[in-house]
Amino acid sequence: MLQNRVRLWVGLLLTWLAMPVHAAEVELIGSLEISGTAIDKSGLTNTLGESFPHNQFGGIGAIDYYGAGQRYLLLPDRGPHDGIAEFACRFHWAEIQIDPTASPVVRMTLLSTTRFVNKQDQQLVGLASAFDQAHPERGLRFDPEGARVGQSGQIFVSDEYGPSVCEFSSSGKLVRRFKVPAKFRPTKLSADPLEENSTNSVGRQANGGLEGLALTPDGKKLFAFTQRPLLQDSQPNAEDPKKRLGIHNRILELDVQSGATREFVYPLEHSTHGVSEVLAINDHEFFVLERDGKAGLEAAFKKVFHIDLTNATDASPIDSLPPMQLPTEVKPVKKSLLLDFLDPRFGLTGEKCPEKFEGITFGPPLSDGRRTLVVSVDNDFNSANSSWIHVFAIQ
Repeated sequence: MLQNRVRLWVGLLLTWLAMPVHAAEVELIGSLEISGTAIDKSGLTNTLGESFPHNQFGGIGAIDYYGAGQRYLLLPDRGPHDGIAEFACRFHWAEIQIDPTASPVVRMTLLSTTRFVNKQDQQLVGLASAFDQAHPERGLRFDPEGARVGQSGQIFVSDEYGPSVCEFSSSGKLVRRFKVPAKFRPTKLSADPLEENSTNSVGRQANGGLEGLALTPDGKKLFAFTQRPLLQDSQPNAEDPKKRLGIHNRILELDVQSGATREFVYPLEHSTHGVSEVLAINDHEFFVLERDGKAGLEAAFKKVFHIDLTNATDASPIDSLPPMQLPTEVKPVKKSLLLDFLDPRFGLTGEKCPEKFEGITFGPPLSDGRRTLVVSVDNDFNSANSSWIHVFAIQ
């Protein structure tokens, strides 16, 4: 596995270094629709609430290529009903076949479903109230949003609730939690997002914590992105108390071995946007998925940017950032457009355009030498909506 993953990443890196990213040609070569009523392989037979099957497949917020063959990790988030259900957090392994000469181009076989447990083998759940105020590390609430497979088969996951970055064994058992700087962590926890935001002045916004997660090709560093600016980097929004105003998201760099951290600033295009995912090209270049929170005909912004950390300021010593205008001495990451999902040529717009383009990963290269970018779409566990896998070819 290690040799295959390194070989894949080296090939991708050499190609990207030889080609200006802004000149890349992008083509949608195929899409896979997965029914909103599909069932996973968790074996759960109970229902959540009045009628939601606990083993329903959906909510795919992250995807990562195994690095060999056609195997992918699929990660659902905290489950249905915005944290009021005791959803057993889990991940899936699937085989995704991509063949531009076949019909359909994209096919998927679900291989397995594994549940996340803590070190005491207790089930981690999406229930927002399953926290321990006195000992946060003992809480069972978990909102997995980003996932990457390590070179030894371990699974790194970003938890939006914590916010935290965790390492799990391949069997789904918690191995360790990385130490996240205090500026990311609210001190007063609540199951009510409005209360959590209003009673804290420091830390991640409720439903705006560590969302995207990247692992560098050499396996040495993780990069976790907040979905929205921290409380102290934003200001109240009079029009929508559930959300705050600000455009400066924090990027948290974590050394996998030592746990040492650095921070950088990613500027959103608008204060109503959020970051859904990040994918490493090397240790300083990344793809970042930024989007609005609208669906259907109202959807206006669903894009992937190429960013570069070179010359960006280490923002670790900065406790608070202005919501809209950075000081001249603070340099954010460089940013340029790679892909607009709402480009009419892709045919993804219209009444059925989903809100949540959520996960991105490199897939295996095509026979013509182009690289594949595999994108997962989160249906929010709504049985009336499909989950989607889109595959783009980049040249």
